Amino acid sequence: MHVVVLVKRVPDTTAKIRPAANGRGIDPQGVEFILSPYDEMALERAIQLQEAGVVKKTTVLCLGPKDASKELRKALAMGADEAVHVVEDRDFRDPSSTAECLAAELRLLAPDLVLCGWKAIDDDSAAVGGIVAERLGFAYASFVVKLDAAAGAKSVVVHREVEGATEIVDAPLPCVVTVQKGLAEARFASLKGIMAAKKKPLLEKAPAAADGASELVALKPPPARPPGRILGQGADAVPELVRVLRDEVHVL
Repeated sequence: MHVVVLVKRVPDTTAKIRPAANGRGIDPQGVEFILSPYDEMALERAIQLQEAGVVKKTTVLCLGPKDASKELRKALAMGADEAVHVVEDRDFRDPSSTAECLAAELRLLAPDLVLCGWKAIDDDSAAVGGIVAERLGFAYASFVVKLDAAAGAKSVVVHREVEGATEIVDAPLPCVVTVQKGLAEARFASLKGIMAAKKKPLLEKAPAAADGASELVALKPPPARPPGRILGQGADAVPELVRVLRDEVHVL
């Protein structure tokens, strides 16, 4: 089985984000970038299946800026066999355009299974995995917390958390699976893995032509939070509080 894991370079969750001067992206100055954590979980499960003899080859695929090679080297150090880096040529891509670029490379890679996080933690679109499956005509399973497969199998068994229960699905291959927290805990790259990653192939490619379905008009910081208001103290403040909630905030 050949598994391709889609990974994205994203700002660290603790980073202070500021819009870039052109209003079409973020200012990278002082920002630490990482692999999106849900994508790391997907990669960890692929490596576990490879260690168990189920997966023969694990490839990571990234659409991102030139600097994303650092994150791809980390993925290789974790245990992936090779990486394909589609070097980004735009400030912004919507999920449709992103999925089309990834699907173009996946058609060449011809994987049996595509894994990725259910969302990237920067834009939270949670749409790319499903669109990739549609473009490729693959089966699709989302929000997966457990994934099992056997060597030579024609399907994978996935567990999805639904309202009050767990849904177990036997998904035919080829398939796209998006994963969420609970699937696997990403390992730390060992020194041996880091050294080995330097010799593993990392292929850089130009993105395929792909039109988006939406356009980024501007990226702006949220407005400053207005100062709080003190309406009174104790029971005497209740009538004024009710009036504000009813007439100004419109929640009553």
